[in-house]
Amino acid sequence: MEQTEVIFLAQLRHPHLVKLIGYCCEEEHRLLVYEYMPRGSLENQLFRRYSVSLPWATRMKIALGAAKGLAYLHEAEKPVIYRDFKASNILLDSDYTAKLSDFGLAKDGPEGDDTHVSTRVMGTEGYAAPEYVMTGHLTVMSDVYSFGVVLLELLTGRRSLDKKRSPREQNLVEWARPILNDARKLGRIMDPRLEGQYSEMGARKAAALAYQCLSQRPKQRPKMCDVVGILEPLQDYEDIPIGSFVYTVPNQSGSPKEEEKECESKKKETGHHQRNHKPHHHGHGHQNRSPKMSPIHSKNDTLESKLNSPLHHTARGA
Repeated sequence: MEQTEVIFLAQLRHPHLVKLIGYCCEEEHRLLVYEYMPRGSLENQLFRRYSVSLPWATRMKIALGAAKGLAYLHEAEKPVIYRDFKASNILLDSDYTAKLSDFGLAKDGPEGDDTHVSTRVMGTEGYAAPEYVMTGHLTVMSDVYSFGVVLLELLTGRRSLDKKRSPREQNLVEWARPILNDARKLGRIMDPRLEGQYSEMGARKAAALAYQCLSQRPKQRPKMCDVVGILEPLQDYEDIPIGSFVYTVPNQSGSPKEEEKECESKKKETGHHQRNHKPHHHGHGHQNRSPKMSPIHSKNDTLESKLNSPLHHTARGA
């Protein structure tokens, strides 16, 4: 509901929560205006087709930013349960800084001696904690479970629910969680679009964290402040393999083989010439310098990002 969202965002300020610029309420028309987020949602960046995959370091940066946003909500003077943590509600600025948006389903946490908030089950299938779905009992640990699902999406590059896959693999948590604590098998579920360009040690620690967050027992899940503490060191891991880059420049005369033969003959001629003629020195040495390569940018990057920043949200029931 827009009213709920306006109330929460008017009271809460944090670098990892989206800023509410303004809102409009006129008759049956409702409009919320957020700050502009050039990269759109994590869902768009992670799952869009025909685009460059998010690098490992960027994925861990997004996970940490989202975790900090949730930790702030849970540790506020009056704790807030987000209740709808998912990839589409994580927005990204130009530097891939993650910010939580859409507080339409947020609820105040339990007060006093209460251990939970009883409420009608709302949220998104595939992200909601199992105990919340079964009982309607909502706690901050419900958010921790949802965070574990998103972290698993970042690791595997798969959606939480995907009906297009085989029945055994449609539910991401059921398929992947048993493997998260097995270092030998972890590579099987890592996002193939990463092409092995990720920190193995960082991946193991992130997988172990996701395993804890996805525990069936809420009390065994870590607090979000502890999640932040685990993710922060992962930003500095540098054991990422560097792949080789090969580029073949075709010549006008024919095939690459012909070009190679031509280069070989030139080398032989040059070598023969150098053996018979001593080089002349004029007081200054010259070094060969290889030209710098210009960075490669995805031409879809800017267009995709501009098209995916939300300007308003549709009304939803609490």
